[in-house]
Amino acid sequence: MSTSRYAEDLRLAHVLADAVDQHTMTRFKAQDLRVEMKPDMSEVTDADKDAEEIVRRQLARSRSRDQVIGEEFGSTGTASRQWVVDPIDGTANFVRGVPVWATLIGLIEEGRCVMGVVSSPALSRRWWAAADAGAFTGSRLSSATALRVSGVDDIANASLSYSSLHGWADIERLGEMLNFMQRFWRTRAYGDFWSYMLLAEGAVDVACEPELKLHDMAALVPIVTEAGGRFTSLDGEPGPFGGNAVATNGLLHEEALAALAPRTR
Repeated sequence: MSTSRYAEDLRLAHVLADAVDQHTMTRFKAQDLRVEMKPDMSEVTDADKDAEEIVRRQLARSRSRDQVIGEEFGSTGTASRQWVVDPIDGTANFVRGVPVWATLIGLIEEGRCVMGVVSSPALSRRWWAAADAGAFTGSRLSSATALRVSGVDDIANASLSYSSLHGWADIERLGEMLNFMQRFWRTRAYGDFWSYMLLAEGAVDVACEPELKLHDMAALVPIVTEAGGRFTSLDGEPGPFGGNAVATNGLLHEEALAALAPRTR
């Protein structure tokens, strides 16, 4: 595994993920799990809040000068280095006992996503990457397998993963998405972080979502790009800043952007 100037940050992110995994697994399927509705009508649990607090406490000790941006408690500090945390990506799955959920820990430096860790303890999986050092999966840093996107260059032979169709209707591109889906060999709603990790592994060729926030994407970007893929908004803006996402193996990216572009009505 290649070394990186972000090696220490990556090691810290793994330590954070270990601590969060230990806690979230004790709350997964817990009979006393507390579930509330946020103003945007999404669910939040005591596990989400506790997990983010675990990360924030450690970062306050280890990276006190850095900014922290979390889903549950917003932004603290101002710095060019920003730790972006989604304590449980896939809370709806977590609440229903579906094991597809993960903690996302990303690092942005001067507007570039330079490190990401995605840890999914209920799936016994973890993925990570640092800038210019490759993307990997494994149980720990010392036992890792390199990730590489697929070489599929024809949508008729490609696999698409998505989360749901409701958001596409909300942004008035449901017709475009449905037409796009029909061109693929295979479509599956693996959903959330998993779509993008499967893409980085080469198991999926295109993943896209119409409505996402920074904490949903920051950790995913370096894993996809270091595995050889592309990650942009629907408008083609690189990275996690456009409010939505199209990720591909690179070979299918321009075709995907064109297919999902709004049509004149």
